[in-house]
Amino acid sequence: MNNIQYRTIMGLLALLLVTGSMAQRPVTISSLRLIGEKEIANGFSFKGTTVGGLSSIDYDRRRGVYYLICDDRSAINPARFYTAKIFFTAKGVDSVVMVKVDSLLQPDGTVYPNAKQNPAHTPDPEAMRYDPLRNRLIWSSEGERILRGTDTVLQNPSINIISLQGRYRDSFRLPANLRMQATEKGPRQNGVLEGMSFDRNYQILYVNAEEPLYEDGPRAGLTDNHPWIRIYRFDVRTRRNTAQYAYQLDPVAYPATPANAFMVNGVPDILALGGNKMIVMERSFSTGRLPCTIKLYLTDLGRAGDIRNNSSLRQTAPTKPLTKKLLLNLDSLGVYVDNLEGMTLGPRLPNGHQTLVLVADNNFNAFEKTQIFVFEIIP
Repeated sequence: MNNIQYRTIMGLLALLLVTGSMAQRPVTISSLRLIGEKEIANGFSFKGTTVGGLSSIDYDRRRGVYYLICDDRSAINPARFYTAKIFFTAKGVDSVVMVKVDSLLQPDGTVYPNAKQNPAHTPDPEAMRYDPLRNRLIWSSEGERILRGTDTVLQNPSINIISLQGRYRDSFRLPANLRMQATEKGPRQNGVLEGMSFDRNYQILYVNAEEPLYEDGPRAGLTDNHPWIRIYRFDVRTRRNTAQYAYQLDPVAYPATPANAFMVNGVPDILALGGNKMIVMERSFSTGRLPCTIKLYLTDLGRAGDIRNNSSLRQTAPTKPLTKKLLLNLDSLGVYVDNLEGMTLGPRLPNGHQTLVLVADNNFNAFEKTQIFVFEIIP
């Protein structure tokens, strides 16, 4: 064996070791045990920014850090994401330490404007995932839909690829039914690309609409009115949509007070577990009630049918939607649960069990809390 052959073989072995260490291994889950919860104080300042509005969380196991996107639409500080460390044991959560903050940058390298500066280019950051295979982040913006005469704003949602420093690299091509429309067709305002998750060793990206598209039916109500949302599958290499799946939301958990006030049930995040399994987080909120009702469902993608060719789930109900099985209703924990919006698989415990880490968005509201919940996954 000559020197060139030796170096080639060693290089391939090194590549296999690196990619093997990054592989997504299927996670088996039968139940969840709450380890603990930690709050980040409202108004907490880090490097000149207000920490809050944390809408997603993802764990970088090689660096031992978490990436948390902030849904501040450049109104308080420029649109941004945080890098943090979360310290916990099997007995409780010790602390949350902010390590770094980076701005989300536009293609021209500048920070995003706020709604007063340029509403057509103001982002609405909601989801973010780390891609260790390519050492980059992917984040989603919900876009905007404001119909107000001459002040109408129609901004399409987006899925963006950035560096770990927030520099824009590229974007995904979205299907036509995710384009904002002036008519009641396509996504609802603030109800579109809310959660995302990688699968199949970072070759597949799943992204979900938070609420039904207009053509797919009504928003969730207090009774079962068949509110269907779509989960989109993308090929990470081509950045194109390759399948869509139907998922039915539960009814809103509690009536609003007063009766005609705002209430909602939607999906703020999804988490692929491998083996066609996925955790779907449903979040229900009703005016007059401070806590949210959070339900974690285990779903199966294996038998779900592709609905890309079904232009209206209202007119043609899906024949093979995702099946769902309740893992946990957090109301049963007996603790205050706020506006949970993100979840990630965390590090393993000494007993080998995987952990599940959740984050709540306080909406920069004095009456809401930024919370971190940690669970042990019982196989």
